[in-house]
Amino acid sequence: MFGINTCSAFPLPLLTFRHPLQPPVLKPDESKVDGLAFLGLSLTRASDRGHPDSITHQTAFDLNDVIDRNYEYLQSTNDDGWLVGGGEPGPPKSYKLPAKDSAHVEIMRIGTYNPEWGGISEKEIIKVMKSGTILIPQIEVLPTAVVANGDKPPELEIRFDMPYGPDFIDTKSELPPNWQLRFIHNQLFKHFQNPSRFCPGAFHSTIVRKAEFRSEKHKEAYFNMCDAVLKKWSLAGPRPLNANMVDNKSGLWLFTDRSWPTHFFPPNFLPPYDTEEKRQVILSFLNEEWDEKTLSWKKAIYPEKPKDVVPAQSFWSSFGNPIDSLPCGNPIEVLLGNANRSKQSATDEKSETAI
Repeated sequence: MFGINTCSAFPLPLLTFRHPLQPPVLKPDESKVDGLAFLGLSLTRASDRGHPDSITHQTAFDLNDVIDRNYEYLQSTNDDGWLVGGGEPGPPKSYKLPAKDSAHVEIMRIGTYNPEWGGISEKEIIKVMKSGTILIPQIEVLPTAVVANGDKPPELEIRFDMPYGPDFIDTKSELPPNWQLRFIHNQLFKHFQNPSRFCPGAFHSTIVRKAEFRSEKHKEAYFNMCDAVLKKWSLAGPRPLNANMVDNKSGLWLFTDRSWPTHFFPPNFLPPYDTEEKRQVILSFLNEEWDEKTLSWKKAIYPEKPKDVVPAQSFWSSFGNPIDSLPCGNPIEVLLGNANRSKQSATDEKSETAI
């Protein structure tokens, strides 16, 4: 076995409720000082279009494919500009605040390294993460959506959702994309009980803040562009987050803040994941989810798996990527071109009728 008693090792907290305006920290009354330390994924990737100090932690996804550096679709953002794709280079390439790439996905917000403020000491976190208490699988992820959140103006986010639930009966079935994030999240939440602990919403990486689009048509064109990129990534399937193409090195980072990853924790729970023993461990954690409203555990409810979902790599390995063969170009020009063709078609029909 793997040294985890999923039945009795973690006592459940008392049922409590938080004020709707508070972040969903575990113990609001004992969370004294807000902070930005967290455990999560690093998606940073150096780019000649970004800040020269950016570093590469993954080569699976070029997030420049879903940002708008030329401001064709966006009118303005906040002063941080683009947080991903290499970050902001500063003058003369851009006139936002210069900053290196800080692309990341939070899995558990720690807050501070001061227990008196509601956090956990850095030493304690590192000790636990190196002990093997938290099982870290080989992390392979798939971006599932680019969305505008509910802020006004909104933040643009890349989501890493689990689109459907695991099969709790057939232990040989393929696990859903991004299952590793929920698996790690639930372990962390069951082990760490510090007052400031929480997760800021769905698993996501913020692209930019205070995004103002030039018009509704520009907004539509931007998200159409993102959808095409997401389809291309989807065909390749979940990918490991490695700086180099090496096996079983895609793990977790401890961040003091989003721009300061300090400690890396490699996988200690390695593939394959279809053995009876490993699958039971995985499903025991995926069977629950944390309720941010009641600050308690509840049975996880997942969407059903679409019947036409097939493993991406096995299906496309013989056929190549059909997205690569699609016509490229500025999505706004494509939209306008389609509109012009429709108008021309209508004009031609009128001419034929007149004749």
